[in-house]
Amino acid sequence: MTASYDERLATLAAAAGPALLQGGLRGVEKECLRVTPEGFIAATDHPQALGSALTNRHITTDYSEALLEFITPPTHATADTLQFLSDIHQFAYGAIGDELLWGLSMPCRLRGEQDIPIARYGSSNVGTMKTVYRRGLGHRYGRYMQAIAGVHFNFSLPDAFWPVYAGIARIPGSIADVKSTAYLGLVRNVRRLDWLLFYLFGASPAVCKCFLPGGAAGLEELDPGSYFAPWATSLRMSDIGYKNASQAGLWVSANSLEEYIADLTRAIRTPHPPYGQIGVRVDGVWRQLNTNLLQISNEYYSTVRPKRSALSGERPTAALRRGGVEYIELRALDLDPYAPVGVNEAELRFAEVFLVHCLLADSPPISDEERRDIDFNHAAVARRGREPGLVLQRWSRHTAMRDWAREVLDRMQGVAELLDAGTGDACQRACREAALRLEDPGRTPSARLLQDLRDGGRTLGEFGLELSRRHRDHFLALSPEANRHFGLLETEALASLDRQCWIEEHDTLDFEEYLAAYYA
Repeated sequence: MTASYDERLATLAAAAGPALLQGGLRGVEKECLRVTPEGFIAATDHPQALGSALTNRHITTDYSEALLEFITPPTHATADTLQFLSDIHQFAYGAIGDELLWGLSMPCRLRGEQDIPIARYGSSNVGTMKTVYRRGLGHRYGRYMQAIAGVHFNFSLPDAFWPVYAGIARIPGSIADVKSTAYLGLVRNVRRLDWLLFYLFGASPAVCKCFLPGGAAGLEELDPGSYFAPWATSLRMSDIGYKNASQAGLWVSANSLEEYIADLTRAIRTPHPPYGQIGVRVDGVWRQLNTNLLQISNEYYSTVRPKRSALSGERPTAALRRGGVEYIELRALDLDPYAPVGVNEAELRFAEVFLVHCLLADSPPISDEERRDIDFNHAAVARRGREPGLVLQRWSRHTAMRDWAREVLDRMQGVAELLDAGTGDACQRACREAALRLEDPGRTPSARLLQDLRDGGRTLGEFGLELSRRHRDHFLALSPEANRHFGLLETEALASLDRQCWIEEHDTLDFEEYLAAYYA
């Protein structure tokens, strides 16, 4: 018999105190669109002052040349993570001229897919592969979906935690095996409970009409320029966002590391006839990397991923097979419109408590039947999360969303107390605010955003532009001395340009040979 959640928590607290939980690492990856002063997606190249999007460790691009991605290094303190993220924003605003960083997850003022330029990474094989992969995403899913932005939270527990936890949870094997087993249990529980994050932090209940040129099934008109769902929390995570029909039948098991790797590998190697119709190389131009269900593992959209830092040229699945799970990437968070950096301290504190709770809680394998429940709950809360009396599926039985959420928040309290011990009450305050949002949906970001739109009589595009200008003014008002990492960011930008040149000069294979070696 394995220990229960309460026993694990109590034994951790008694055996070694809070230090075992408090020394973990956290980091943020934040996406945001560069837009013109009028709110249209910028058509300009990635600014050279920001360095090479291929090799800069802190400032890169995601799908689009205009979709910036800011990456903080791993830190031991949430405050340090937020400071670094603020410093990146301040640095970036010094490089983008009169452009703005769009403050909403959902893009606006799109005149067509041609408005979304695919990211470019230079002439090297690795750079070409990144661009071709993105070209393939555009062909497969359309470019509109690829312009959506969000926040990813990376988290790992400290090394000292694992030998103690191996004994408490009775997990056999090496420490690497223990980590992988426990982190995969965490992944399964995040899949079961990600709807709670949508409810608490979702901030995309409306979309510009230009985002849905083919119509908006199930949505209502909010104003002449916007659609919305009255009770929605995160349309970003709904069927019109990342949870799209193209991947509806694709499921990657997290019941073990072996199954996770095997399912991803199978999807990367399994031909998909609709993608075959796109072609791979047409008239000398690469349209996609291959015609399989997934071009690479990152194409699989999920609210959570088990991760390991990869070596140069190493596939993510190969990295996991080599060393096991190193950290967790939580991908369920919308941009917070009311935070200039897109996320706030309470949200990151809650995310940490949530992830530790998901690791310590019982996590049986996910059956096909439970998978259907998970998909239903995901869609229901993304589209209707604030609906009074909303009912979800739990172990194939109806359960009130708020009752289930209260139970989860109550169980998280013990984790929050351990993470706070001797350091204040930041995690407990974050959980208390979550409880208030649960009892009063009007306190959620999604409800607040809709209320602001109604009160101001503005379209979503107008609101987003005003918001983005306020964020810009916030960073421009900061003194240069407030940026603790300006020198590091400037040095990294210059060094990244040199690294890209070196890579391009040292390619020895043609692109087709490079791809064959990558997939071998």
